[in-house]
Amino acid sequence: MNFQTMIDAVVLFVQEHQAWAPLICGLLAFGESLAVISLIVPATGILLAVGVLIGTAGLDFWSIVAASAVGAMLGDWVSYALARHYNYAVFKIWPLSRHPEMVERGENFVRKYGILAIFFGRFFGPFRAVVPLFAGIFAMPLIPFQIANIASAIVWAFGILAPGTGLAWFMNW
Repeated sequence: MNFQTMIDAVVLFVQEHQAWAPLICGLLAFGESLAVISLIVPATGILLAVGVLIGTAGLDFWSIVAASAVGAMLGDWVSYALARHYNYAVFKIWPLSRHPEMVERGENFVRKYGILAIFFGRFFGPFRAVVPLFAGIFAMPLIPFQIANIASAIVWAFGILAPGTGLAWFMNW
């Protein structure tokens, strides 16, 4: 099954079972933010499509944004917690084990920018799922991590759903 088939199937399911939209979007955002899993979950495409569906089918925008933000925040938190527990052993997991240059770039990014790396890392696909790992490995304190994590999850969820919703509302107007 390719990514487009998965995207189409999930969007069709959300369209037919609208009450499940917040939960599904929350789970997708969780998978999108969870280290390694994010590489096999086409959540960005699905969430962009759900944004359009919100505008065309009248789904509740704010509940889906909230669920997506919570899912994204939890995904980063789990990645951070795993890295705090396992430390450098996470570098032995694919794809980090095969891309040591990614590890070096991620380490430099987190060490240089601190909590700003957590906030802005969410908005760059390759960094989204690994920045929380680096924050955990390098023992970034939990409170600053969570402040950046929660703030970026809210902005990201709104930013990924709003364009499609706005476009659909505009087209129907």
